[in-house]
Amino acid sequence: MTTVDRDETRAEAAPPHEAAAPGPLPLRLAVPAAVLAGVALLLAFPPYGLWPLAPVGVALLAAAAHRRRLRAGAGVGFLTGVAFFAPLLAWTNLHTGYLPWVLLSLLQAGYLALLGAATAWVSPLVDRARWMWAPLTGLLWVGQEALRDRTPFGGFPWGRLAFSQGDSPLLRLAAVGGAPLVTFAVALAGGLLLAAGWRRWSVPSWRPVAGLTGAAVLLCAVGLAVPVGAAGAGGRPVTVAIVQGNVPRLGLDFNAQRQAVLNNHVDATLELADRVAAGAQARPDLVVWPENSSDIDPLRNASAGARISQAADAIGAPILVGAVLLGPGDGQVRNAGILWRPGTGPDLSQLYTKRHPVPFAEYVPLRDLARMVSKQVDRVRADFVPGSTPGVVRAGPVVLGDVICFEVAYDEVVRDTVAGGAQLLVVQTNNATFDVAEARQQLAMVRLRAVEHGRPALMASTVGVSGFVAPDGRVSDATGFNTREVVVRQLRPADGRTVATRLGYWPEAALTGLAVAALAGAAVLRRRRQTGPA
Repeated sequence: MTTVDRDETRAEAAPPHEAAAPGPLPLRLAVPAAVLAGVALLLAFPPYGLWPLAPVGVALLAAAAHRRRLRAGAGVGFLTGVAFFAPLLAWTNLHTGYLPWVLLSLLQAGYLALLGAATAWVSPLVDRARWMWAPLTGLLWVGQEALRDRTPFGGFPWGRLAFSQGDSPLLRLAAVGGAPLVTFAVALAGGLLLAAGWRRWSVPSWRPVAGLTGAAVLLCAVGLAVPVGAAGAGGRPVTVAIVQGNVPRLGLDFNAQRQAVLNNHVDATLELADRVAAGAQARPDLVVWPENSSDIDPLRNASAGARISQAADAIGAPILVGAVLLGPGDGQVRNAGILWRPGTGPDLSQLYTKRHPVPFAEYVPLRDLARMVSKQVDRVRADFVPGSTPGVVRAGPVVLGDVICFEVAYDEVVRDTVAGGAQLLVVQTNNATFDVAEARQQLAMVRLRAVEHGRPALMASTVGVSGFVAPDGRVSDATGFNTREVVVRQLRPADGRTVATRLGYWPEAALTGLAVAALAGAAVLRRRRQTGPA
Protein backbone atom coordinates (compact mmCIF):
# COMPACT_ATOMS: atom_id res chain seq x y z
CA MET A 1 0.00 0.00 0.00
CA THR A 2 1.34 3.45 -0.91
CA THR A 3 1.73 6.32 1.54
CA VAL A 4 -1.21 8.08 -0.13
CA ASP A 5 -3.39 5.02 0.34
CA ARG A 6 -2.43 4.73 4.02
CA ASP A 7 -3.33 8.39 4.51
CA GLU A 8 -6.65 7.90 2.77
CA THR A 9 -7.43 4.84 4.84
CA ARG A 10 -6.75 6.73 8.05
CA ALA A 11 -8.79 9.71 6.80
CA GLU A 12 -11.70 7.42 6.01
CA ALA A 13 -11.27 5.18 9.03
CA ALA A 14 -14.58 3.66 9.99
CA PRO A 15 -15.97 3.32 13.52
CA PRO A 16 -15.77 -0.12 15.17
CA HIS A 17 -19.10 -1.39 13.82
CA GLU A 18 -17.82 -0.70 10.27
CA ALA A 19 -14.29 -1.98 10.76
CA ALA A 20 -14.78 -4.72 8.16
CA ALA A 21 -15.23 -2.17 5.37
CA PRO A 22 -12.20 -2.37 3.01
CA GLY A 23 -10.08 0.66 2.19
CA PRO A 24 -9.77 2.26 -1.24
CA LEU A 25 -8.23 0.44 -4.16
CA PRO A 26 -4.47 0.91 -4.23
CA LEU A 27 -3.49 3.62 -6.67
CA ARG A 28 -1.67 1.06 -8.81
CA LEU A 29 -5.11 -0.44 -9.45
CA ALA A 30 -7.29 2.66 -9.22
CA VAL A 31 -5.48 4.58 -11.95
CA PRO A 32 -5.75 1.87 -14.64
CA ALA A 33 -9.33 1.20 -13.51
CA ALA A 34 -10.18 4.87 -14.09
CA VAL A 35 -8.61 4.82 -17.56
CA LEU A 36 -10.36 1.56 -18.43
CA ALA A 37 -13.62 3.13 -17.26
CA GLY A 38 -13.23 5.86 -19.87
CA VAL A 39 -12.38 3.33 -22.58
CA ALA A 40 -15.40 1.19 -21.69
CA LEU A 41 -17.69 4.22 -21.82
CA LEU A 42 -16.24 5.22 -25.19
CA LEU A 43 -16.82 1.77 -26.70
CA ALA A 44 -20.45 1.85 -25.56
CA PHE A 45 -21.16 4.76 -27.93
CA PRO A 46 -21.39 4.81 -31.72
CA PRO A 47 -19.61 4.05 -33.94
CA TYR A 48 -18.66 1.07 -31.73
CA GLY A 49 -22.06 0.53 -30.12
CA LEU A 50 -21.01 -1.96 -27.41
CA TRP A 51 -23.75 -0.71 -25.09
CA PRO A 52 -23.24 -3.33 -22.28
CA LEU A 53 -19.87 -1.70 -21.59
CA ALA A 54 -21.51 1.48 -20.29
CA PRO A 55 -22.41 -0.07 -16.89
CA VAL A 56 -18.92 -1.60 -16.78
CA GLY A 57 -17.36 1.84 -17.22
CA VAL A 58 -19.62 3.24 -14.50
CA ALA A 59 -18.62 0.44 -12.12
CA LEU A 60 -14.89 0.89 -12.76
CA LEU A 61 -15.02 4.62 -12.04
CA ALA A 62 -17.05 4.09 -8.87
CA ALA A 63 -14.56 1.44 -7.70
CA ALA A 64 -11.60 3.72 -8.37
CA ALA A 65 -13.13 6.64 -6.44
CA HIS A 66 -14.64 4.75 -3.49
CA ARG A 67 -13.24 5.76 -0.08
CA ARG A 68 -10.68 8.13 -1.56
CA ARG A 69 -10.12 11.66 -0.42
CA LEU A 70 -12.04 14.23 -2.45
CA ARG A 71 -8.99 15.40 -4.37
CA ALA A 72 -8.00 11.85 -5.24
CA GLY A 73 -11.58 11.02 -6.21
CA ALA A 74 -11.61 14.04 -8.52
CA GLY A 75 -8.30 12.90 -9.97
CA VAL A 76 -9.49 9.44 -10.96
CA GLY A 77 -12.72 10.96 -12.31
CA PHE A 78 -10.69 13.34 -14.45
CA LEU A 79 -8.65 10.43 -15.84
CA THR A 80 -11.88 8.68 -16.81
CA GLY A 81 -13.17 11.87 -18.40
CA VAL A 82 -10.07 12.40 -20.54
CA ALA A 83 -10.01 8.75 -21.65
CA PHE A 84 -13.68 9.02 -22.57
CA PHE A 85 -14.22 12.47 -24.00
CA ALA A 86 -10.95 13.02 -25.89
CA PRO A 87 -11.59 10.20 -28.40
CA LEU A 88 -15.38 10.61 -28.31
CA LEU A 89 -15.06 14.25 -29.41
CA ALA A 90 -12.12 13.72 -31.78
CA TRP A 91 -14.36 14.85 -34.66
CA THR A 92 -14.16 18.41 -33.34
CA ASN A 93 -10.49 18.71 -34.38
CA LEU A 94 -10.87 17.59 -37.99
CA HIS A 95 -10.97 21.10 -39.44
CA THR A 96 -10.45 23.50 -36.53
CA GLY A 97 -7.12 22.33 -35.12
CA TYR A 98 -6.31 20.72 -31.80
CA LEU A 99 -6.97 23.57 -29.38
CA PRO A 100 -10.82 23.58 -29.47
CA TRP A 101 -10.85 19.78 -29.16
CA VAL A 102 -8.43 19.78 -26.23
CA LEU A 103 -10.26 22.56 -24.39
CA LEU A 104 -13.68 20.98 -24.89
CA SER A 105 -12.44 17.52 -23.85
CA LEU A 106 -10.79 18.88 -20.71
CA LEU A 107 -13.89 20.89 -19.82
CA GLN A 108 -16.12 17.82 -20.13
CA ALA A 109 -13.61 15.71 -18.20
CA GLY A 110 -13.90 18.24 -15.39
CA TYR A 111 -17.51 17.18 -14.83
CA LEU A 112 -16.44 13.57 -14.37
CA ALA A 113 -13.85 14.88 -11.92
CA LEU A 114 -16.74 16.34 -9.93
CA LEU A 115 -18.50 12.99 -10.21
CA GLY A 116 -15.41 11.22 -8.89
CA ALA A 117 -15.23 13.58 -5.94
CA ALA A 118 -18.95 13.10 -5.24
CA THR A 119 -18.50 9.32 -5.39
CA ALA A 120 -15.71 9.54 -2.84
CA TRP A 121 -17.84 11.83 -0.68
CA VAL A 122 -20.75 9.39 -0.38
CA SER A 123 -18.49 6.44 0.51
CA PRO A 124 -19.65 6.42 4.16
CA LEU A 125 -23.22 5.80 3.02
CA VAL A 126 -22.10 2.81 0.96
CA ASP A 127 -20.05 1.50 3.88
CA ARG A 128 -23.14 1.48 6.07
CA ALA A 129 -25.26 -0.40 3.53
CA ARG A 130 -23.71 -1.84 0.40
CA TRP A 131 -27.10 -2.08 -1.32
CA MET A 132 -27.06 1.73 -1.49
CA TRP A 133 -24.19 1.64 -3.97
CA ALA A 134 -26.44 1.06 -6.97
CA PRO A 135 -29.01 3.85 -6.42
CA LEU A 136 -26.35 6.30 -5.24
CA THR A 137 -24.31 5.71 -8.38
CA GLY A 138 -27.39 6.26 -10.54
CA LEU A 139 -28.34 9.46 -8.74
CA LEU A 140 -24.85 10.95 -8.94
CA TRP A 141 -24.63 10.30 -12.68
CA VAL A 142 -27.97 12.01 -13.30
CA GLY A 143 -26.90 14.97 -11.17
CA GLN A 144 -23.59 15.25 -13.02
CA GLU A 145 -25.31 15.18 -16.40
CA ALA A 146 -27.93 17.72 -15.29
CA LEU A 147 -25.09 20.11 -14.45
CA ARG A 148 -23.05 19.37 -17.58
CA ASP A 149 -26.09 19.75 -19.83
CA ARG A 150 -26.60 23.34 -18.69
CA THR A 151 -23.19 24.87 -17.91
CA PRO A 152 -21.38 26.82 -19.16
CA PHE A 153 -23.12 28.81 -21.93
CA GLY A 154 -26.08 26.44 -22.04
CA GLY A 155 -24.09 23.24 -21.59
CA PHE A 156 -22.98 20.42 -23.89
CA PRO A 157 -24.94 17.16 -23.36
CA TRP A 158 -22.82 15.05 -25.73
CA GLY A 159 -21.83 11.73 -24.19
CA ARG A 160 -24.80 11.26 -21.85
CA LEU A 161 -25.07 7.62 -20.78
CA ALA A 162 -28.57 7.45 -22.23
CA PHE A 163 -27.25 8.13 -25.73
CA SER A 164 -25.19 4.92 -25.65
CA GLN A 165 -28.23 2.64 -25.30
CA GLY A 166 -29.68 2.61 -28.82
CA ASP A 167 -29.85 -1.18 -28.97
CA SER A 168 -30.33 -1.80 -25.26
CA PRO A 169 -33.59 -2.82 -23.55
CA LEU A 170 -33.02 0.15 -21.27
CA LEU A 171 -33.71 2.55 -24.16
CA ARG A 172 -37.41 1.84 -23.73
CA LEU A 173 -37.33 3.53 -20.32
CA ALA A 174 -37.06 6.83 -22.22
CA ALA A 175 -40.81 6.59 -22.84
CA VAL A 176 -41.32 6.88 -19.06
CA GLY A 177 -38.64 9.29 -17.87
CA GLY A 178 -36.67 10.49 -20.88
CA ALA A 179 -32.90 10.51 -21.09
CA PRO A 180 -32.42 11.09 -17.32
CA LEU A 181 -34.21 7.85 -16.42
CA VAL A 182 -32.19 5.88 -18.99
CA THR A 183 -28.97 7.32 -17.59
CA PHE A 184 -30.11 6.43 -14.08
CA ALA A 185 -30.84 2.85 -15.13
CA VAL A 186 -27.45 2.42 -16.85
CA ALA A 187 -25.58 3.79 -13.83
CA LEU A 188 -27.78 1.74 -11.49
CA ALA A 189 -26.72 -1.37 -13.41
CA GLY A 190 -23.10 -0.30 -12.99
CA GLY A 191 -23.64 0.13 -9.27
CA LEU A 192 -25.13 -3.36 -9.06
CA LEU A 193 -22.09 -4.82 -10.81
CA LEU A 194 -19.77 -3.06 -8.41
CA ALA A 195 -21.73 -4.00 -5.29
CA ALA A 196 -21.66 -7.64 -6.37
CA GLY A 197 -17.94 -7.72 -7.03
CA TRP A 198 -16.48 -5.41 -4.39
CA ARG A 199 -14.08 -7.47 -2.29
CA ARG A 200 -15.24 -9.60 0.57
CA TRP A 201 -18.70 -10.19 1.99
CA SER A 202 -19.60 -10.90 5.63
CA VAL A 203 -21.92 -13.72 4.48
CA PRO A 204 -21.39 -16.47 1.90
CA SER A 205 -20.72 -14.46 -1.24
CA TRP A 206 -23.00 -16.39 -3.57
CA ARG A 207 -26.11 -15.05 -1.82
CA PRO A 208 -25.60 -11.30 -2.28
CA VAL A 209 -23.93 -11.78 -5.66
CA ALA A 210 -26.90 -13.84 -6.85
CA GLY A 211 -29.31 -11.25 -5.46
CA LEU A 212 -27.56 -8.34 -7.14
CA THR A 213 -27.21 -10.24 -10.40
CA GLY A 214 -30.91 -10.99 -10.26
CA ALA A 215 -31.59 -7.29 -9.71
CA ALA A 216 -29.59 -6.44 -12.87
CA VAL A 217 -31.58 -8.99 -14.88
CA LEU A 218 -34.80 -7.59 -13.43
CA LEU A 219 -33.74 -4.10 -14.48
CA CYS A 220 -33.39 -5.21 -18.11
CA ALA A 221 -36.70 -7.06 -17.88
CA VAL A 222 -38.40 -3.88 -16.67
CA GLY A 223 -36.99 -2.07 -19.70
CA LEU A 224 -38.32 -4.73 -22.06
CA ALA A 225 -41.73 -4.51 -20.40
CA VAL A 226 -42.16 -0.81 -21.14
CA PRO A 227 -44.49 -0.44 -24.13
CA VAL A 228 -43.12 1.75 -26.90
CA GLY A 229 -44.47 2.84 -30.25
CA ALA A 230 -46.56 5.61 -31.72
CA ALA A 231 -48.32 7.64 -29.03
CA GLY A 232 -51.77 7.76 -30.62
CA ALA A 233 -52.72 8.01 -34.27
CA GLY A 234 -52.25 11.44 -35.81
CA GLY A 235 -54.09 11.15 -39.10
CA ARG A 236 -53.39 9.44 -42.38
CA PRO A 237 -49.91 8.17 -43.28
CA VAL A 238 -47.66 10.65 -45.05
CA THR A 239 -44.87 10.00 -47.52
CA VAL A 240 -41.69 11.88 -46.65
CA ALA A 241 -38.52 12.26 -48.72
CA ILE A 242 -35.12 13.09 -47.25
CA VAL A 243 -32.75 14.75 -49.70
CA GLN A 244 -29.05 14.40 -48.85
CA GLY A 245 -27.49 16.53 -51.56
CA ASN A 246 -23.86 16.33 -50.37
CA VAL A 247 -21.32 19.19 -50.54
CA PRO A 248 -18.45 20.02 -52.93
CA ARG A 249 -15.91 19.10 -50.24
CA LEU A 250 -15.89 18.38 -46.53
CA GLY A 251 -14.53 20.97 -44.09
CA LEU A 252 -15.24 24.45 -42.84
CA ASP A 253 -15.33 25.75 -46.42
CA PHE A 254 -18.00 23.25 -47.51
CA ASN A 255 -20.04 26.18 -48.88
CA ALA A 256 -17.13 28.16 -50.33
CA GLN A 257 -18.42 27.64 -53.87
CA ARG A 258 -21.32 30.04 -54.22
CA GLN A 259 -24.67 28.23 -54.39
CA ALA A 260 -23.01 24.82 -54.94
CA VAL A 261 -24.60 23.16 -51.90
CA LEU A 262 -28.01 24.54 -52.84
CA ASN A 263 -27.62 23.32 -56.41
CA ASN A 264 -26.78 19.83 -55.17
CA HIS A 265 -30.04 19.66 -53.20
CA VAL A 266 -32.09 21.17 -55.99
CA ASP A 267 -30.67 18.74 -58.54
CA ALA A 268 -31.29 15.74 -56.29
CA THR A 269 -34.90 16.88 -55.78
CA LEU A 270 -35.40 17.34 -59.52
CA GLU A 271 -34.13 13.80 -60.07
CA LEU A 272 -36.69 12.59 -57.52
CA ALA A 273 -39.39 14.54 -59.39
CA ASP A 274 -38.40 12.79 -62.61
CA ARG A 275 -38.84 9.40 -60.93
CA VAL A 276 -42.24 10.47 -59.62
CA ALA A 277 -43.30 11.61 -63.10
CA ALA A 278 -42.15 8.28 -64.54
CA GLY A 279 -44.23 6.37 -61.99
CA ALA A 280 -41.15 4.81 -60.39
CA GLN A 281 -41.70 6.58 -57.08
CA ALA A 282 -44.76 7.75 -55.15
CA ARG A 283 -45.08 11.52 -54.86
CA PRO A 284 -44.00 12.63 -51.39
CA ASP A 285 -46.25 14.76 -49.21
CA LEU A 286 -43.19 16.49 -47.79
CA VAL A 287 -39.52 16.88 -48.71
CA VAL A 288 -36.91 17.59 -46.04
CA TRP A 289 -33.60 19.25 -46.85
CA PRO A 290 -30.89 19.43 -44.16
CA GLU A 291 -29.38 22.30 -42.22
CA ASN A 292 -27.39 24.69 -44.45
CA SER A 293 -28.81 23.08 -47.59
CA SER A 294 -29.15 26.60 -48.95
CA ASP A 295 -25.71 28.19 -48.62
CA ILE A 296 -27.17 31.55 -49.70
CA ASP A 297 -30.03 33.41 -48.04
CA PRO A 298 -32.94 32.50 -50.35
CA LEU A 299 -35.11 35.30 -48.95
CA ARG A 300 -32.64 37.93 -50.14
CA ASN A 301 -31.05 36.25 -53.13
CA ALA A 302 -33.50 35.98 -56.02
CA SER A 303 -31.48 33.33 -57.83
CA ALA A 304 -31.37 31.06 -54.79
CA GLY A 305 -35.06 31.52 -54.12
CA ALA A 306 -35.88 30.74 -57.75
CA ARG A 307 -33.94 27.49 -57.64
CA ILE A 308 -35.78 26.32 -54.51
CA SER A 309 -39.12 27.25 -56.10
CA GLN A 310 -38.11 25.25 -59.17
CA ALA A 311 -37.54 22.18 -57.00
CA ALA A 312 -40.78 22.63 -55.01
CA ASP A 313 -42.85 23.14 -58.14
CA ALA A 314 -41.30 20.11 -59.83
CA ILE A 315 -41.89 17.75 -56.91
CA GLY A 316 -45.31 19.24 -56.14
CA ALA A 317 -44.79 19.16 -52.38
CA PRO A 318 -43.57 21.57 -49.70
CA ILE A 319 -39.86 21.50 -48.90
CA LEU A 320 -38.46 22.15 -45.43
CA VAL A 321 -35.28 24.06 -46.33
CA GLY A 322 -32.36 24.58 -43.97
CA ALA A 323 -30.90 28.02 -44.63
CA VAL A 324 -28.67 30.66 -43.10
CA LEU A 325 -30.68 33.89 -43.14
CA LEU A 326 -29.09 37.32 -42.82
CA GLY A 327 -30.18 39.64 -40.02
CA PRO A 328 -32.16 40.79 -38.20
CA GLY A 329 -29.32 43.19 -37.35
CA ASP A 330 -26.02 44.04 -39.02
CA GLY A 331 -23.44 41.33 -38.50
CA GLN A 332 -26.11 38.86 -37.38
CA VAL A 333 -27.44 35.71 -38.98
CA ARG A 334 -30.05 33.05 -38.20
CA ASN A 335 -29.85 29.29 -38.61
CA ALA A 336 -33.35 28.48 -39.78
CA GLY A 337 -35.71 25.92 -41.23
CA ILE A 338 -38.27 27.45 -43.56
CA LEU A 339 -41.19 25.81 -45.36
CA TRP A 340 -41.13 26.41 -49.12
CA ARG A 341 -44.46 25.64 -50.79
CA PRO A 342 -44.98 24.79 -54.46
CA GLY A 343 -46.54 27.65 -56.39
CA THR A 344 -46.28 30.22 -53.60
CA GLY A 345 -42.68 29.99 -52.38
CA PRO A 346 -41.51 30.67 -48.82
CA ASP A 347 -44.13 30.52 -46.07
CA LEU A 348 -42.76 33.00 -43.54
CA SER A 349 -45.40 31.95 -41.01
CA GLN A 350 -43.75 28.51 -40.88
CA LEU A 351 -40.17 29.49 -40.16
CA TYR A 352 -38.13 28.12 -37.25
CA THR A 353 -34.97 29.81 -36.00
CA LYS A 354 -32.55 27.64 -34.05
CA ARG A 355 -33.04 28.36 -30.34
CA HIS A 356 -29.74 26.98 -29.06
CA PRO A 357 -26.80 28.16 -31.19
CA VAL A 358 -23.52 26.42 -30.35
CA PRO A 359 -21.09 28.66 -28.41
CA PHE A 360 -17.72 29.21 -30.12
CA ALA A 361 -19.10 27.61 -33.29
CA GLU A 362 -22.19 29.68 -34.15
CA TYR A 363 -21.53 32.57 -31.82
CA VAL A 364 -18.59 33.63 -29.67
CA PRO A 365 -19.31 34.61 -26.06
CA LEU A 366 -16.70 36.87 -24.48
CA ARG A 367 -15.10 37.31 -27.91
CA ASP A 368 -12.26 39.61 -26.81
CA LEU A 369 -11.26 37.24 -24.03
CA ALA A 370 -11.65 34.17 -26.27
CA ARG A 371 -9.41 35.79 -28.90
CA MET A 372 -6.61 35.91 -26.34
CA VAL A 373 -6.79 32.11 -26.15
CA SER A 374 -7.11 31.48 -29.90
CA LYS A 375 -7.61 33.68 -32.95
CA GLN A 376 -9.62 30.78 -34.42
CA VAL A 377 -12.72 32.38 -32.86
CA ASP A 378 -12.64 34.98 -35.64
CA ARG A 379 -13.63 32.25 -38.07
CA VAL A 380 -17.11 32.96 -36.69
CA ARG A 381 -17.53 36.33 -38.38
CA ALA A 382 -21.22 36.83 -37.61
CA ASP A 383 -22.95 35.69 -34.44
CA PHE A 384 -26.06 33.55 -34.87
CA VAL A 385 -29.12 35.03 -33.18
CA PRO A 386 -31.23 32.50 -31.24
CA GLY A 387 -34.90 32.02 -31.94
CA SER A 388 -37.50 32.38 -29.22
CA THR A 389 -40.23 29.88 -30.16
CA PRO A 390 -40.27 26.06 -30.49
CA GLY A 391 -39.82 24.54 -33.94
CA VAL A 392 -43.46 23.69 -34.63
CA VAL A 393 -43.89 23.81 -38.41
CA ARG A 394 -47.30 23.10 -39.96
CA ALA A 395 -46.60 21.47 -43.29
CA GLY A 396 -50.04 20.60 -44.62
CA PRO A 397 -50.79 16.95 -43.81
CA VAL A 398 -48.40 16.79 -40.84
CA VAL A 399 -47.12 19.05 -38.06
CA LEU A 400 -43.34 18.93 -37.74
CA GLY A 401 -41.17 19.31 -34.68
CA ASP A 402 -38.13 20.92 -36.28
CA VAL A 403 -34.85 20.59 -34.34
CA ILE A 404 -31.58 21.82 -35.83
CA CYS A 405 -28.33 19.90 -35.39
CA PHE A 406 -27.00 19.71 -31.81
CA GLU A 407 -30.38 20.82 -30.42
CA VAL A 408 -31.42 17.16 -30.48
CA ALA A 409 -29.19 16.62 -27.43
CA TYR A 410 -31.21 19.05 -25.29
CA ASP A 411 -34.29 17.58 -23.61
CA GLU A 412 -36.38 20.73 -23.45
CA VAL A 413 -35.81 21.80 -27.06
CA VAL A 414 -37.29 18.57 -28.42
CA ARG A 415 -39.99 18.33 -25.75
CA ASP A 416 -41.25 21.83 -26.50
CA THR A 417 -42.00 20.90 -30.11
CA VAL A 418 -44.09 17.89 -29.02
CA ALA A 419 -45.93 20.00 -26.45
CA GLY A 420 -46.63 22.44 -29.26
CA GLY A 421 -48.35 19.77 -31.37
CA ALA A 422 -45.56 18.17 -33.41
CA GLN A 423 -46.54 14.81 -34.91
CA LEU A 424 -43.21 14.05 -36.60
CA LEU A 425 -39.75 14.90 -35.26
CA VAL A 426 -37.34 16.31 -37.84
CA VAL A 427 -33.65 16.85 -37.14
CA GLN A 428 -31.95 19.00 -39.78
CA THR A 429 -28.19 18.78 -39.51
CA ASN A 430 -24.99 19.52 -41.39
CA ASN A 431 -22.16 17.08 -40.72
CA ALA A 432 -19.87 18.41 -43.46
CA THR A 433 -17.39 19.72 -40.89
CA PHE A 434 -17.31 16.45 -38.92
CA ASP A 435 -17.17 12.73 -39.70
CA VAL A 436 -19.31 9.62 -39.73
CA ALA A 437 -18.68 8.90 -36.02
CA GLU A 438 -20.26 12.24 -35.06
CA ALA A 439 -23.18 11.59 -37.40
CA ARG A 440 -23.88 8.18 -35.88
CA GLN A 441 -23.66 9.60 -32.36
CA GLN A 442 -26.24 12.19 -33.37
CA LEU A 443 -28.50 9.56 -34.92
CA ALA A 444 -28.41 7.70 -31.59
CA MET A 445 -29.90 10.80 -29.96
CA VAL A 446 -32.68 10.86 -32.56
CA ARG A 447 -33.47 7.24 -31.67
CA LEU A 448 -33.89 8.12 -28.01
CA ARG A 449 -36.10 11.13 -28.83
CA ALA A 450 -38.38 8.98 -30.98
CA VAL A 451 -38.90 6.53 -28.10
CA GLU A 452 -39.15 9.29 -25.50
CA HIS A 453 -42.04 11.04 -27.24
CA GLY A 454 -43.61 8.16 -29.19
CA ARG A 455 -43.06 9.94 -32.49
CA PRO A 456 -41.65 8.86 -35.83
CA ALA A 457 -38.49 10.84 -36.46
CA LEU A 458 -35.93 11.49 -39.15
CA MET A 459 -32.49 13.00 -39.49
CA ALA A 460 -31.62 14.87 -42.68
CA SER A 461 -27.92 15.62 -43.19
CA THR A 462 -26.07 17.37 -45.98
CA VAL A 463 -23.52 14.54 -46.21
CA GLY A 464 -24.94 11.74 -44.00
CA VAL A 465 -25.93 9.93 -41.99
CA SER A 466 -29.60 10.55 -42.85
CA GLY A 467 -32.45 8.17 -42.12
CA PHE A 468 -35.83 7.45 -40.57
CA VAL A 469 -36.47 6.31 -36.99
CA ALA A 470 -39.63 4.50 -35.85
CA PRO A 471 -41.27 5.36 -32.50
CA ASP A 472 -39.67 2.21 -31.04
CA GLY A 473 -36.17 3.41 -31.97
CA ARG A 474 -35.56 1.26 -35.04
CA VAL A 475 -33.60 2.94 -37.86
CA SER A 476 -34.62 2.53 -41.52
CA ASP A 477 -33.04 3.66 -44.80
CA ALA A 478 -29.86 5.01 -43.21
CA THR A 479 -27.66 6.62 -45.87
CA GLY A 480 -23.94 6.46 -46.44
CA PHE A 481 -21.52 9.24 -45.57
CA ASN A 482 -20.25 11.86 -48.02
CA THR A 483 -22.66 10.73 -50.75
CA ARG A 484 -25.71 12.09 -52.55
CA GLU A 485 -28.77 10.06 -51.67
CA VAL A 486 -32.55 10.44 -51.55
CA VAL A 487 -34.64 8.17 -49.34
CA VAL A 488 -38.43 8.05 -49.23
CA ARG A 489 -40.63 6.40 -46.63
CA GLN A 490 -44.26 6.40 -45.53
CA LEU A 491 -44.75 7.43 -41.91
CA ARG A 492 -47.76 7.59 -39.64
CA PRO A 493 -47.89 10.81 -37.58
CA ALA A 494 -48.59 10.56 -33.85
CA ASP A 495 -50.67 12.86 -31.66
CA GLY A 496 -50.62 11.31 -28.20
CA ARG A 497 -48.18 11.93 -25.37
CA THR A 498 -45.98 9.43 -23.60
CA VAL A 499 -45.49 9.43 -19.84
CA ALA A 500 -42.11 11.08 -20.42
CA THR A 501 -43.67 13.88 -22.44
CA ARG A 502 -46.25 14.51 -19.74
CA LEU A 503 -43.76 14.43 -16.88
CA GLY A 504 -41.32 16.74 -18.64
CA TYR A 505 -38.36 17.73 -16.50
CA TRP A 506 -39.76 16.25 -13.26
CA PRO A 507 -37.93 12.89 -13.43
CA GLU A 508 -34.60 14.68 -13.78
CA ALA A 509 -35.52 17.17 -11.06
CA ALA A 510 -36.52 14.38 -8.66
CA LEU A 511 -33.40 12.30 -9.31
CA THR A 512 -31.12 15.34 -9.05
CA GLY A 513 -32.83 16.34 -5.79
CA LEU A 514 -32.20 12.89 -4.38
CA ALA A 515 -28.55 13.17 -5.44
CA VAL A 516 -28.25 16.43 -3.49
CA ALA A 517 -29.94 14.77 -0.51
CA ALA A 518 -27.44 11.91 -0.68
CA LEU A 519 -24.53 14.36 -0.65
CA ALA A 520 -26.08 16.10 2.36
CA GLY A 521 -26.63 12.77 4.11
CA ALA A 522 -22.98 11.85 3.58
CA ALA A 523 -21.97 15.21 5.07
CA VAL A 524 -24.00 14.47 8.21
CA LEU A 525 -22.47 11.01 8.54
CA ARG A 526 -18.95 12.35 8.05
CA ARG A 527 -19.50 14.97 10.72
CA ARG A 528 -20.70 12.33 13.16
CA ARG A 529 -17.58 10.30 12.47
CA GLN A 530 -15.36 13.30 13.15
CA THR A 531 -17.06 14.31 16.40
CA GLY A 532 -17.54 10.75 17.68
CA PRO A 533 -19.77 9.89 20.65
CA ALA A 534 -20.55 12.73 23.04
